[in-house]
Amino acid sequence: MASPYARIFSLPGTPAFAIAGTVARLPMSMSSLGIVLAVNALYGNWTVAGSMSAVCVLAMAAATPVYARLFDRHGQSRVGWPALAAQVTMLVAFALAAALHAPLGLLYVLAAGIGATQFAFGALVRTRWSWALRNSDDSSLLNTAYAFESAVDEVAFILGPILAAWAATSIHPVAQFILAAIAVGGGGAAFFLQKRTEPPVAVLTPVATSTNTKADAVKTDAVQPSARFSTANKRSALQFPGIAALMVMWVVFNACFSMFDVSMTDLTKELGKAGMVGVQLAMFAVGSCIGALIFGSMHLHGSHWKRLAILMVYLTAGFFFIHLAGDNLVLIGIIEVITGLGVAPIYATGNLIVKQTVPAAFLTEGLSWLSTSVNIGQSIGSSIVGVVLDAHGPVAGLAMPMFATALSLPFIGIAAWSAKRGMSGQVTSDVSAAH
Repeated sequence: MASPYARIFSLPGTPAFAIAGTVARLPMSMSSLGIVLAVNALYGNWTVAGSMSAVCVLAMAAATPVYARLFDRHGQSRVGWPALAAQVTMLVAFALAAALHAPLGLLYVLAAGIGATQFAFGALVRTRWSWALRNSDDSSLLNTAYAFESAVDEVAFILGPILAAWAATSIHPVAQFILAAIAVGGGGAAFFLQKRTEPPVAVLTPVATSTNTKADAVKTDAVQPSARFSTANKRSALQFPGIAALMVMWVVFNACFSMFDVSMTDLTKELGKAGMVGVQLAMFAVGSCIGALIFGSMHLHGSHWKRLAILMVYLTAGFFFIHLAGDNLVLIGIIEVITGLGVAPIYATGNLIVKQTVPAAFLTEGLSWLSTSVNIGQSIGSSIVGVVLDAHGPVAGLAMPMFATALSLPFIGIAAWSAKRGMSGQVTSDVSAAH
């Protein structure tokens, strides 16, 4: 049989929207770092630069689910064009204001504007994949598509900061914002112009239509979400069983990456090898990209929840061995690649869980909540690990990611229990209504 990647990209329009979505999501990994680089270079203040970047991230976290809900209710292109115009405007406005040494108060407002106008392009692309594969006779192809998008996320979050740093240091301290505006403007326009692959606005169904028995519903988690849960009286994806608990788990889990990044930055600085930090951090992403491509070629069986727990145990063990490696950067790099094999599969599995749990009318919002939880978790993680580093040093800091991933394990259990309990209750009510 043909490669699953060849099969998904043989569908009309899929290569075009995947490429456009890849380019359009670059600013999400450039904006916060770009603010730090620009403000520190032009105003000479790391504290202000860091706090302004935090304002941008918090605004992004708050706005992302709102945009996603609008995309679900009104369609991608109808909401996307004005949102895209606002995002490009804010990026250019911040660049001009910073270059002209505008008052810091104005820059804080514009930084918040950058965050408030950004939306999760990755969620839009995944929603299109779901629509493009709706008639496929092979359910594992959606896993292939989501695994591929997880690899794209990794590439974007590697390439974005590199481009931002290069533009800020080689061209002008605000050049990264112009580059980001070009990427999101060009990639976003190409994405929204592709009407053929745009999913239609889903209709909210007032009653679930499942004919499965309660035992069947509890036994499998492969039932179509629209056939399991009523959308009556639901205004948010968080109201569907298990999703809110999954978001809490996602926040806890994602704290591990900022904890690792900050600790590794401090360790390389302490060892007098600060120039190696970029290479060290990239090792995780290399492993993750490889893991994504492998995971996407697999035919999955069984529960996504069980798979998520197994992958989290694997990641916890990897962070444990990284901590044991102490200050041996070569050994840490090797373990990073091996550990990173499980990162993208975790993200792909989380997206698959959302896909199987929420109806199409809430899908983009559900997927966007994962992106929001990533930002929140990483902000919390960097704050916590900073205290540890000040008190105990970088080796102790490298133990913190292990605790974050281990702590996320019980939340996986809670989320899975909540989802299955909700599914069981929904099917029971449907059977009762049928009688």
